[in-house]
Amino acid sequence: MNTATHTDAPRAIYVHIPFCTNKCFYCDFNSYVLKDQPVMDYLRALDREMEYTVQQTPPGVIDTIFVGGGTPTVLKNDEMEYFLQSLRRHFPNWAEDIEFTMEANPGTTDADKLAIMKAGGVNRVSFGVQAFQNELLTGIGRIHNTDDVYRSLENARKVGLNNLSIDLMFGLPNQTLDMLSYSVDRALELDLPHYSIYSLKVEENTLFHTLFQKNQLPLPDEESELNMYLLLMDKMKQAGYEQYEISNFAKPGYGSRHNMTYWRNEDYYGLGAGAHGYVHGKRHINIKGVNPYNDAAATRLPRLDASEIDRDEAMEDYMMVGLRMLEGVSKERFARQFNGEQLDDVFRVQLDKLLKNDLLQPTEDGYRLSEKGLLFGNDVFGEFVGSLVQEHA
Repeated sequence: MNTATHTDAPRAIYVHIPFCTNKCFYCDFNSYVLKDQPVMDYLRALDREMEYTVQQTPPGVIDTIFVGGGTPTVLKNDEMEYFLQSLRRHFPNWAEDIEFTMEANPGTTDADKLAIMKAGGVNRVSFGVQAFQNELLTGIGRIHNTDDVYRSLENARKVGLNNLSIDLMFGLPNQTLDMLSYSVDRALELDLPHYSIYSLKVEENTLFHTLFQKNQLPLPDEESELNMYLLLMDKMKQAGYEQYEISNFAKPGYGSRHNMTYWRNEDYYGLGAGAHGYVHGKRHINIKGVNPYNDAAATRLPRLDASEIDRDEAMEDYMMVGLRMLEGVSKERFARQFNGEQLDDVFRVQLDKLLKNDLLQPTEDGYRLSEKGLLFGNDVFGEFVGSLVQEHA
């Protein structure tokens, strides 16, 4: 896959569909319960944003598309068709081996809808499964059950969608090590190309945050959570999956190419309410609410905010996101992205400290997290937050 520089047209697109059947108890994403939402108005607004976007930054060849949410698969069949046609019309030039991912909830994808997705170019589906115990799913506000998971995967395979991924979570309220072990075993029996396994984060403006503040959220303690992470890493490794990023595991060749765009700090279009984009060294965030977004997109790009990322911040970002990947950061890619700057010179102080504390290890062309660093990733990333800004203040 080509590595974009910040002067090329972005080769990746993220599209946000903000509708859900219900709001999960841990979710702080920009999402809205579907009932009574102006869905078709939103898809027309999205079509206009695409039009304005390609006028301003004409696209080249698109390597990856990722449709997230919300739950994109709550779109009705005719809405889904309209949306996929919009995308194809405004961004017509797709790489032959494009990776086109759509997030889905088990229970929102019948065979007809999956067939429409496939016909529209989708070739990878990521299902939000989270756990294989119905009581845990109910406890986090999910509306599907484990039967829905098996049925959804079977439907996807029936229509020829075989590049499938599922998300699992650990550190959930009332979850034990045995429960996680059971979930990972059930997930591995499915023999999928890709798994994402995240720890629960209690975010503000969620039901879980309210319960946490009242001391009513029975979370596993830190040691249990660490043991959960060690267990899942071990199980995935034993099953032949490569841990290519802190929370992501894949069979060889099946890592998420779209997410690599973020982790390599490369450019991407961000479309839809509340979406973030990064184009030619500028980051933007779109207006979040559905109706305000629809109104804004009638006449202009629906931006909430846009800012030039200065060089220091871009370099810090490069380290923080790049070290999430198990391959680590590349000196050669750093020099290419930052006009010949040398990674070792720019971050000498931070690198020396992290190497000394055995949190990083050298690679042939850069640095990666050590085994210890993998467990304390946030400490590593924290070393780079604002580090150059402080130095140059």
